Amino acid sequence: MVTAIEPKTQEQTASLQCMEVWGGNEAVDDAISVPGIDAIVHSRPHAGSGRGGDIYYVSVCGAGEISRFLVADVSGHGESVGDLASKLRRLMRKYIGSANPSRLAMRLNNEFGELSQDGKFATALVMTYFAPSDYLIVTNAGHPRPLWYQVSSGTWSVIHAGDERIAASGSESVGVRNLPLGIIGGTEYEQLAVPLREGDIVVAYTDSLVEASNDTGDQLGEQGLLRLVRGLGTPDAETIGHRVEQAVAGYREAGEADDDLTVLVLSHNAASPEKQGLAEKIRVLGRMVGLG
Repeated sequence: MVTAIEPKTQEQTASLQCMEVWGGNEAVDDAISVPGIDAIVHSRPHAGSGRGGDIYYVSVCGAGEISRFLVADVSGHGESVGDLASKLRRLMRKYIGSANPSRLAMRLNNEFGELSQDGKFATALVMTYFAPSDYLIVTNAGHPRPLWYQVSSGTWSVIHAGDERIAASGSESVGVRNLPLGIIGGTEYEQLAVPLREGDIVVAYTDSLVEASNDTGDQLGEQGLLRLVRGLGTPDAETIGHRVEQAVAGYREAGEADDDLTVLVLSHNAASPEKQGLAEKIRVLGRMVGLG
């Protein structure tokens, strides 16, 4: 079950001690492991540019109890938005210690809106893995929804809020939600709690995949991408990113993608960080969902 957790409206002052372990907006094809998760990133700026508008970011917090994975896509592509993407990455570094993922997204939104010019905005996906409970908390700022392979059922699905909604503040909040960064200041962001099992795979990506068009001009879309991925058979975390890209290229039939491309694959390896006391685990989790 995927549970929607809504943010508190008051200012959250709690913070985490975090260390950036990986990040950038340049071409990369590599992997890194943190407690509980193997992360594989495949990113390629448009037309061979040195950098682009897609950003990937990995940080470890709370003595390894928490890992954060961010993917963002600044409107535009290639070198023309490279500087703005680099500024957004610096904002990620600045606010990555925000304990509540919704608060992190709100801070990125407010400050990116001040930096952005000429109507530029950015979609972003903040994924926070809490090792003691094996939950992945997903906060989405107008970004394509990630795909989730559940090893228990052998099926792919789209991560989305289910019918059950839990408000961290104890009541439903009202207002604009989940918009891309830089559109409207004060936007609120939901949190979706996804339970992971060993072998589960989450694939996050930028919109060049779902916006791929065939020779008749029909865009692939989210459901088309899901059908392609389901047709690839049992996934292997190390290769699924490339296989998805190849499948989308086959749909496009001719020509290269006209946008930056990034695929971030998270594979749950069930490895545990150093053990902490129950009180510390409760304290850290409480801060993350806005109860601290």
